[in-house]
Amino acid sequence: MTAAQVADEFSRTAKVLVRRFDERLGEHGVSTPRSRLVAEVARSQPVRITELARAVGISQGTASTLVDALVRDGLLERQASADDRRSVLLRVTEQGAALAQDWTTGYELAAEELFRPLTSQQMSTLVDILRVLGADEGEVAR
Repeated sequence: MTAAQVADEFSRTAKVLVRRFDERLGEHGVSTPRSRLVAEVARSQPVRITELARAVGISQGTASTLVDALVRDGLLERQASADDRRSVLLRVTEQGAALAQDWTTGYELAAEELFRPLTSQQMSTLVDILRVLGADEGEVAR
């Protein structure tokens, strides 16, 4: 098997996984990117948008656009940092926290369904491989 064949299979599988997660989260009325942002803010709040974008693996511009919509929808709120008034921190609202918990449950159920065919050892091996492939230059894979 060639590296190009591995890349093709990886790409195809990634699309299947994203589609299945979107379908499951769609049952909760949310897209995967929106649910990931709200859940990450709930997990690590208060958080700056640059940290949030890095944590979920999207560009700062994309994160900013999604955050604007989530603030308009009343799921996130912005507040000035006490340490640096120029810096804005994000927090979940009460409504956002409740939805994040619901969405996280949906995400976890979808993950269980999707990865059910794999043994525990296969999942560990897959995580090891993905960490190597996903490591930034200079970053040490865990």
